[in-house]
Amino acid sequence: MSDDDESRRTRFEWWLEDLSTDPATRVAGAVLIIFGSILGVLTGSLHVSADIGEVLSGQLDDSGQKADVNGAVFAALINNSSGAEGMEDVTVILYDDENLEIGRDITDSGGRFFILDVPRKSSIIVVEHPNHITQRILLIPGDHSQIIVTLTEGEGDPQETDMRGESFLSESVLITSIIGAVTLFAGIAGILGGIEAYNGKSHFRTQFLAYLGLWSQGLMFIGPLFILMGMGLSYLSRKQFGLVEG
Repeated sequence: MSDDDESRRTRFEWWLEDLSTDPATRVAGAVLIIFGSILGVLTGSLHVSADIGEVLSGQLDDSGQKADVNGAVFAALINNSSGAEGMEDVTVILYDDENLEIGRDITDSGGRFFILDVPRKSSIIVVEHPNHITQRILLIPGDHSQIIVTLTEGEGDPQETDMRGESFLSESVLITSIIGAVTLFAGIAGILGGIEAYNGKSHFRTQFLAYLGLWSQGLMFIGPLFILMGMGLSYLSRKQFGLVEG
């Protein structure tokens, strides 16, 4: 039994020895590294395919999606004795960021208003009523299920409320761009590693560049898997490096 195991082990070693000296092993490793790295380059390209200038300038706004703006207008509470009821016949106007009217409504007996099918982009609600201070509300339609507005009696400059929240769009675009650039760089490095393996000049450069190619993460794990297989074949045929004429 032990002799049979020894025989099998020897045959396996002979097979590895044949693989290590066969130039096809090194070439196969190079092809696998290049293929996995190309997947990484494609993945990186997807990260940076959008026009960053358009994103930052707000020209891309949820692919033309529409939303409704619903809410209610209430009178301000006065001395804890009056007010706080819904206000009827209050004009509610919705403007876009270029100050063009895109919708309006008049509140009903309960103070409710409904403005339907407006673009999901930065907008301004203006709520005005005689003898009351005008309210201006900045928002993105669809971000809030109900817009509650309180009108205070009196005169004065319009009061403005920003309900858009703090925007991290610029930071998100920057992070995506950095990830895309790193992924592209890693993919290109992996391709160079595959070319180095094909040429058979430097095993160290091959493995180093292929290692960088792992960070390209082509199609999540598929690209790195091919690169790892290629690195394994390159390591197996490491004695061939430096022997291949350029």
